[in-house]
Amino acid sequence: MNDRVILHCDLNNFFASVATIGHPEWQQIPVAVCGSVEERHGIVLAKNYPAKAAGIQTAMTVVEALRLCPKLMILPPQYDQYMHYSRLVQEIYARYTDRIEPFGIDECWLDVTGSRRLFGDGIQIADRLRQEVKQAYDLTISVGVSFCKVMAKLGSDMKKPNATTVITREDLSRKVWCLPVEDLFGIGRKTAQQLHQIGVYTIGQLAAMQPEILQTKLGKPGVQLWQFAHGLEYSPVRLYGDCDPPKSVSRSTTCKADLTTLSQVRQVLVGLTEQVSADLRRHGFYAGTVSVSFRDKNLAWYSRQTSLNLPTRLVKSLVDTAMELLQQNWSGTPLRSVGIGTSNLVPQTAPLQTGLFFDMATWERKERLEAEVDHLREKMGKNAIARASQLLDPLHVKLGSSFGHVTF
Repeated sequence: MNDRVILHCDLNNFFASVATIGHPEWQQIPVAVCGSVEERHGIVLAKNYPAKAAGIQTAMTVVEALRLCPKLMILPPQYDQYMHYSRLVQEIYARYTDRIEPFGIDECWLDVTGSRRLFGDGIQIADRLRQEVKQAYDLTISVGVSFCKVMAKLGSDMKKPNATTVITREDLSRKVWCLPVEDLFGIGRKTAQQLHQIGVYTIGQLAAMQPEILQTKLGKPGVQLWQFAHGLEYSPVRLYGDCDPPKSVSRSTTCKADLTTLSQVRQVLVGLTEQVSADLRRHGFYAGTVSVSFRDKNLAWYSRQTSLNLPTRLVKSLVDTAMELLQQNWSGTPLRSVGIGTSNLVPQTAPLQTGLFFDMATWERKERLEAEVDHLREKMGKNAIARASQLLDPLHVKLGSSFGHVTF
């Protein structure tokens, strides 16, 4: 069989590794990148290998991590730096192929099938990539080399750091089927629990199951997982820079102090929604559905959504809808975090079915105004222009201090 040659490149301990660039002496001591305790994001986001050896785990609280390892060096996240080095490393990948599909900020699939005459086989290309990334930026990658994306990703996870792992079709029964079922791409904690209930604990046991049984238990994804276990996965690696249009856009934040009034909640939602609205304009979409999520001080989490009569991305329309949802479902218990999401996205080029009394001129004027605000912020910084309501109580929210998600 004339198989493809797919690589999966995974930057090792990426956040922590970027934090130690320029400080080689830090690479030998326990280092962790942690959220701000003051802003109530005080958990471990990433750690280096010495910290891992000391028992530090991702999502552990900072207090717990310091109790476990008093000499732990704690560094703040630097998201701009992560994006910077992610792009630089992808530029190295682009020397070898134009088929580069990012999977998060620190992972990429590469199809090097057509590059072998220039650069050698998959193993040689993987080793060259590891060497060039290390020399250029003092970062290491683990590379899986295989015949499909699923097995290449599995390979990159098998040996770290700075390693090349090959999985051929002949390796499935010897190297893959003995692994825990959780190691297979697409199987999270919940799916693993469902598989354990029917006696499936290894990838080999999954491969030996009847697909019909898996479909009964897990639906269509069960059959797909059975195919993955057999290496039956043929999805292409996308061209560099090519991606599907977004399916949803959302923003959320954990506030510095609990929110106790509707005015405080609205203030936070306005800041988040301005970012959602800007993302929608950047991608060229209106939102057909709005959702609001909130977590109270007892860590109980709620989420509600509703469809809009007319798709929009105007801040006031989105905020008004979100506030209406929240008022209908909030018991009044102080809120720790708030989020707003949009989905059922409609391309801005699609015709909109407006009502008889719809004021098109006012709508277009508001669209132009918000687009100009986006332009000013891009040119002069996020805080160059702000609504008056955002200046009332900086204790609860700062513009731009949120977590965003654009789902493709």
